[in-house]
Amino acid sequence: QVQLVESGGGLVQAGDSLRLACAASGHTFSTYVMGWFRQAPGKEREFVATISRSGGLTSYADSVKGRFTISRDNAMNTVSLQMNNLKPEDTAVYYCAASPWDWTTTAARLYDYWGQGTQVTVSS
Repeated sequence: QVQLVESGGGLVQAGDSLRLACAASGHTFSTYVMGWFRQAPGKEREFVATISRSGGLTSYADSVKGRFTISRDNAMNTVSLQMNNLKPEDTAVYYCAASPWDWTTTAARLYDYWGQGTQVTVSS
């Protein structure tokens, strides 16, 4: 089992940057594909980014491609999301998630473990 705790959210202005971090408990972090999802008020949870077990493969939602970067440190049991050039439409609660699948996946239903979320608010 994996426990996930996100941090780094906050209130920023459009064009600013934020770095989200997710700390994972347990000794099997490197066996999980990791992902970031977000949920805005009144909307369904949506995929943001995912990274393979080794960190060698990443995938992004079209809406964040070129602005967000996902990375992981298996020695430290952490996964991060660097968010640059933030836009008001990026406002949401951001969730870190872990999947036991072999490959990166954008499907929330394939992620077994979730953090509590961290709020990101981008003002115009």
